[in-house]
Amino acid sequence: MFSPEGPRLRELAVQALSSVEHGYDLLAPKFDHTPFRTPDSVLDATTEALRSSGPFDAGLDLCCGTGAGIDVLRQVCRGSVTGVDFSTGMLTVARERARPQGPAVGWVRADARALPFGPVFDLVVSFGAFGHFLPRELPGLFTQVHSVLRPGGRFVFPVVAPPRPGSLTYGMLLGFDAVMRVRNAVRRPPFVMYYRAVRFGDMGRELTRAGLRVELRALPEFGRRRDGSPRVRLVIATRPGAGRSAAGPVDA
Repeated sequence: MFSPEGPRLRELAVQALSSVEHGYDLLAPKFDHTPFRTPDSVLDATTEALRSSGPFDAGLDLCCGTGAGIDVLRQVCRGSVTGVDFSTGMLTVARERARPQGPAVGWVRADARALPFGPVFDLVVSFGAFGHFLPRELPGLFTQVHSVLRPGGRFVFPVVAPPRPGSLTYGMLLGFDAVMRVRNAVRRPPFVMYYRAVRFGDMGRELTRAGLRVELRALPEFGRRRDGSPRVRLVIATRPGAGRSAAGPVDA
């Protein structure tokens, strides 16, 4: 699963026994060499989908990590681009990465549950971060996103169809979550990372309750499952009000 440049098992164990913040500070130098980083194929497909409804002005990468999503924003935003994360180590690596031409990037260390911005963004993206939030934290998180979007602004993120119960992948994720629950029962501070903590239906309801209009777009690059449902969807949650129109066709 890991390249030779990635972390060793001992390093991952030390990370998992730390707090979320300190754990990612430790992992940051090798994070891009792990499967935890969002694949380029997902980033590229998200970029293409956003291009069809852009360009946007100001963009925010929520829980930006080492900044993979920043490269998406720089291709679809013509104004400012900002990355926010609460890991100093991840932000340090993100600042040092070479980047293609595009808008200048600002980096802010902050907790996504208490964003230090007003309603100044036209586009907010997030990649692979929701496992770090417990279900009870989603209302506050999505309210924060709503508060930093301009009217008509969008919160966009990809979601992969969950594995079917009984499959090998389902069993592996269930086992990982069980190990994390045991870890958090016996050690503090907790390390919040649960692959099955956020159910898609709950996410949609909480986005709506936060005042966002939710649409789904299939990403055709990833095909469909046997039942015909998309393997990967793009969630497009729009703050109602004046601004750009809806992001395109809905495919649930």
